Amino acid sequence: MLEYYLPRVSSYAGDIDFLFTTITLIVGFWFFLTMAVFLGFVYFFKRKDGVKAKYISGETHAEERWITIPHYLVIVCDIVLIAGTVVVWKHIKQDMPANTVPIKIVAQQWAWTFVHPGADGELNTADDITLVDELHVEKGVNYKFHLEATDVMHSFSVPVFRLKQDAVPGRVITGWFKPIKTGEYDIQCAEMCGIAHGLMGARLFVEEKEGHELWRKTVKPLPKSTNLASK
Repeated sequence: MLEYYLPRVSSYAGDIDFLFTTITLIVGFWFFLTMAVFLGFVYFFKRKDGVKAKYISGETHAEERWITIPHYLVIVCDIVLIAGTVVVWKHIKQDMPANTVPIKIVAQQWAWTFVHPGADGELNTADDITLVDELHVEKGVNYKFHLEATDVMHSFSVPVFRLKQDAVPGRVITGWFKPIKTGEYDIQCAEMCGIAHGLMGARLFVEEKEGHELWRKTVKPLPKSTNLASK
């Protein structure tokens, strides 16, 4: 459903879309069914001349079924949604893929600092590539991010990944993603973090292997003296 409005660029974006679509359909079904029954009662049991209104206590078995049967059906729907949520949550939050490339993400008022590993594939080494408000990744590669905040709480949000993770000062939060579609996309801060919160945007570049290697060779990272991620 959401694919028509926002592309799916991560490997698990479809799982999250399916979960939200399922929730929408189930909740929408019960909403419209409830409204139909309610309006039907209003129409068929409206005031009629010569007919005295009855007080219904809901204590008879026939009356109780109008409550208990829908109640049990809603519980069944809730169990289905909870089970689906747990499966998706485990896949995204707990099943870290093997052979991941590390990326350090540092949030601060009001910019994003991204530290890419250099040729050695390791962070915190001399060949790290540090950029502000630009994240470059390769299509089809698993990435493990290390998310930090230097001042207040932020939230790392990549809508096309269906990814939103809070960045909490004093903590390093890990997660992963696998880009599956090339292009240039938005990165946002989804947590109110001060007067310039609305301007705290960055760009995500998903590149084919050849283009990503070319970027590595030609990129001009921040000088070490201005490396915000090391402060």
